[in-house]
Amino acid sequence: MERINIKWIYLILLSLIWGSSFILIKKSLLGLTPWQLGSLRTIITGLFLFSVGLKHLKDVKARQWLWISISGFLGSFFPAFLFAIAETEIDSAVTSVLNSLVPLNTLLMGMAVFKIASTKRQLLGVIIGFIGTCLLILKGAELNPEQNYLYAGFVLLATVMYASNVNIIKRYLQDVKPLAIATGNYVAIIVPAILVLVWSGFFTETTFTNPDFKMSLVYVTILSFFGTALAKVLYTTLVQISTPVFASSVTYLMPVVALMWGVLDGESYSVLQGLATAIVLLGVYLSHRRNR
Repeated sequence: MERINIKWIYLILLSLIWGSSFILIKKSLLGLTPWQLGSLRTIITGLFLFSVGLKHLKDVKARQWLWISISGFLGSFFPAFLFAIAETEIDSAVTSVLNSLVPLNTLLMGMAVFKIASTKRQLLGVIIGFIGTCLLILKGAELNPEQNYLYAGFVLLATVMYASNVNIIKRYLQDVKPLAIATGNYVAIIVPAILVLVWSGFFTETTFTNPDFKMSLVYVTILSFFGTALAKVLYTTLVQISTPVFASSVTYLMPVVALMWGVLDGESYSVLQGLATAIVLLGVYLSHRRNR
């Protein structure tokens, strides 16, 4: 199969997985605090990855561990908490839409910091996708005036971290196997996550007697395996076989999936949001560049 087709398969699969992650976060928060959710997500994902990926760490060179550790904190540790905090105030679908800013940050950061070249077509695609994202955000704010959109700042911060991470992988970890990167990430962040879990008051009667506690554990386990462990390996592979901007364009397709879940869960959705989603998809197409 040609590489171009493989890249699109990865992109669509990741969009389905990550697009469903936001509703799983929302459901997990019914019985857990954002700090508990973020730390449990990291710990459970780490255990999954350790069970299959520890043997691959022998291929990681000593000089690469610094970048793998930084990648772990920027691409997994901090965003796990930032998204959980944001969804205490903002709908899951809107959070996914805000996450679509990742490609724009990736492009700008790649050009300014990492000196990674991008074409005019890619820039046009990201701008068009950004316009569609803005339309979705504005309409979401109109439909949900009771929500505190200051919490959108947590998502915006996470998008900057994701953009940094994708450029780090492309520039410094291009020759490292995706499973080795993913497993190494969690070697670096699992101990801090355990400390946060203890600090969060998870091991108390209040937590365990919450009527939603058991189902929240089910949701966070599903989120950790599919939305984090499996998706992280798939995403790292996509970064390596494509460009940083194309890989981060998965965040353009995620809102489509997330909006579908949001509608099923009673969140608002309008015709204008549908039009904005189409604009976002156009941005995905234009931001794609064939590698020759």
